[in-house]
Amino acid sequence: IENVSPEKSINLFHCLNELNDGSLVEEIQQSLRSGRLSTDKQSPAQWSALVFILLSSEKDLEVFDLKKYSDSEEALLRLLPVVKASNKAVLSGCKLSKRSCGALSSVLSSQSSSLKDLDLSHNKLQDSGVKLLSAGLESPHCALEHLSLSDCQISKEGCSSLGSALKSNPSSLRKLDLSVNQLQDLGVKLLSGFLESPHCSLETLRWVHYCKISKEGCSSLGSALKSNPSSLRELDLNGNQLQDSGVKLLSGFLESPHCSLETLSLSDCKISKEGCSSLGSALKSNPSSLRELDLNGNQLQDSGVKLLSGFLESPHCTPSCLINNYLIDLRIDPSSVTFSGNMFHFTSAASLSACHPLDQGSLTGGPRSRPRPPFLWTENR
Repeated sequence: IENVSPEKSINLFHCLNELNDGSLVEEIQQSLRSGRLSTDKQSPAQWSALVFILLSSEKDLEVFDLKKYSDSEEALLRLLPVVKASNKAVLSGCKLSKRSCGALSSVLSSQSSSLKDLDLSHNKLQDSGVKLLSAGLESPHCALEHLSLSDCQISKEGCSSLGSALKSNPSSLRKLDLSVNQLQDLGVKLLSGFLESPHCSLETLRWVHYCKISKEGCSSLGSALKSNPSSLRELDLNGNQLQDSGVKLLSGFLESPHCSLETLSLSDCKISKEGCSSLGSALKSNPSSLRELDLNGNQLQDSGVKLLSGFLESPHCTPSCLINNYLIDLRIDPSSVTFSGNMFHFTSAASLSACHPLDQGSLTGGPRSRPRPPFLWTENR
């Protein structure tokens, strides 16, 4: 058993199991139960026995977490048949490199693979690793729905490979996380071909912190999403220097009647009152789907909040709709806004259920003819 492939070893264990000879499997099971399993000292036969055990367990195949056994590349390569049979593989922070990406590419391109959710965050995959992984992503047999590549040292070169692969096979992916990678504006542009594809069904897009996206990236992103706005439900661009000009370029997507965005996160994006003007106007044109808006860490000031109030006052945002179907969470950094002349009545959910603004610096320009719809007021969470 020492000199045969993992697949053949597993078949041998199946045969031994049929013959009621499970001595090695029982040894591994006892080690697992006692917490004494040392993967650093495993023989090839013991690795194969562990694979056999995991493949026989429905619970382990629902979510396979490599760190339960070893946070090493060698362990991943030994347990690759388990990854292939799992619904979700959590491989975050396991010291993986491009070598692992090549192996995972073969899993993704396999017609018999069950993998739907792959978390590779916090590994030094780099652009070369993403290129190898992309060969699997573009396979017509790849049915991956969630892909996390957060903090994987990916740059614009990796975006080129990834964008090309996803454009070739865009239909299954629902969630893409590329946070904490220096994508830059060119990287966003290279990914836009996938986003604007009519076959793209992406629902969640996260490019958070240190992605170095500015107004040029917003131009590419806004144009792509405007071409294909209907599927995206969550857009997270926190921690990028979009500025007011970037927000304005995104507004064309937001005001599209086909936009169904529910969550928009733009915290720490250097947005001021000019950005609020663009954002408020766009959301007022299409207010019905948005449930959560995060603008923490921006210097909106009183005038910026006032420009957003047109969206909050939309006749489509009635109090009942706000609670059940529409906006239920508006997050703004209280330190950037000064309220005066207002009377707030807080509910147990910390919502502003009745506001009667009277002067400048409030959420509206004057007295209202109907009660203000409630929204959540949450400090930096």
